[in-house]
Amino acid sequence: MSTHDILHRLSETLASRRHADPEKSYTAKLFSEGPDSILKKIGEETAELIMAAKDGKRLNIVWESTDVIYHVLVLLAFYGLSIEDVSQEMRRREGISGIDEKAARGNK
Repeated sequence: MSTHDILHRLSETLASRRHADPEKSYTAKLFSEGPDSILKKIGEETAELIMAAKDGKRLNIVWESTDVIYHVLVLLAFYGLSIEDVSQEMRRREGISGIDEKAARGNK
C-alpha cells in the first residue's frame, strides 16, 4: 500500500462522511460544527506537533503529524477539495524554487 493510496482512500472516506450522523462519526461531527471547529482542531494538533518536535520524541512527532494531516484533509473535504487537489499543486511546484514560487504567488 503506497502513501498515495492511503491518502486518497482517506480523502474519499472523509468526503463520504459529509452527510453522516454526527453522533456516529467524528468527521461528520466536525463537518456539522463548521470550519471554525475544524480550524480549531488544526491549531490544537499543530501546537501538539510543535511540542512533540521540540521534545524530539520521534513517535510523538509521527502521531501528531498524522493528526494534523487528518484534520487538514477534513478541512479540504469540508470545502469540496481532496488530497488530489493538493497533489496537483505539489506536482506543479516540483522543481521550482520555493523562493520563486512564493514570489510568483505575490504577483497574482
